[in-house]
Amino acid sequence: MDHRHGDSHGDVRITSRDAWKVRTHMSELYKSVWSDLTKVAFTQGYIDAGGIRTRFLSSGSSDKPLLLLLHGTGGHAEAYSRNLAAHGEHFWTVAIDLIGHGWSDKPNCAYEVPDYGAHVLAVMQALGRDKASISGESLGGWVAGWIALHHPEKVERLVLNTAGGWTAHPEVMARIKRLSMEAVNDPSPERIRSRLEFLMHDISKVNDDLVETRRAIYAQPGFSAVMERVLCMQDMDVRRRNMFSDEDTRRIGSPALVLWTSHDPTATPEEGHRIAELLPNARYEVMNECGHWPQFEDAEKFNALHLDFLLGRA
Repeated sequence: MDHRHGDSHGDVRITSRDAWKVRTHMSELYKSVWSDLTKVAFTQGYIDAGGIRTRFLSSGSSDKPLLLLLHGTGGHAEAYSRNLAAHGEHFWTVAIDLIGHGWSDKPNCAYEVPDYGAHVLAVMQALGRDKASISGESLGGWVAGWIALHHPEKVERLVLNTAGGWTAHPEVMARIKRLSMEAVNDPSPERIRSRLEFLMHDISKVNDDLVETRRAIYAQPGFSAVMERVLCMQDMDVRRRNMFSDEDTRRIGSPALVLWTSHDPTATPEEGHRIAELLPNARYEVMNECGHWPQFEDAEKFNALHLDFLLGRA
């Protein structure tokens, strides 16, 4: 059906597809973390992880296998708000704010991959578990891979979701640093939205509530200085000494899912595929029409692929 509205400039034709696009955009705009979690029995809390007060969101019960979800640079546990329901049915699913991020403690440390890895291992210990499946996006995938390399006995299954650690593109690193520092130095909705839009292929997925969630984090006193330290991984010398060599990658023996996207702004699907080829026990998947946050941008497809792998169904 077509809808016509006349004015002094002539007829303006609005097709049903146009109207659908407007409704879809408005629906996304007014979604929130709360609407993502409406039907989820979840917990927000804090644990002491090796002296680091660590915030988490969790779903599922502690009698299930543990699944840890790790966000990317400058991120927070809400990156997984659209995944807690599906995964809580099968796992004790725990998304954390990494050290220096979100509402977790922000000590004066190096903020290189071993620092994050030590924090995640301390979280696992605080939760009373010797082993977990670990799924990480971007920096979180880098940290998950580091744990799988250096502490393979701790990893049940590994997911590398548009993961860092294998590529170093100066223009991407410079853009991440610029957008991040602009957002923390001027935590206005406009600046925060620009930083979040970097993560999405469909920027309409950056809803107002997500902007406000991150704005509140970035507006914390002293957060600009913390972000400066966190962004050390965007310095080429620091980045290179933390990256995985081909030899390192071949030593990661955990069953792995390398999940990439058609429009990832940090690396191409071909680069993701190369990681999967180097890993001795990996499956490779590409999600189309997604950017750097496929778990948020197309949660339904991500949850299906992710659970198939984690449950050993494919």
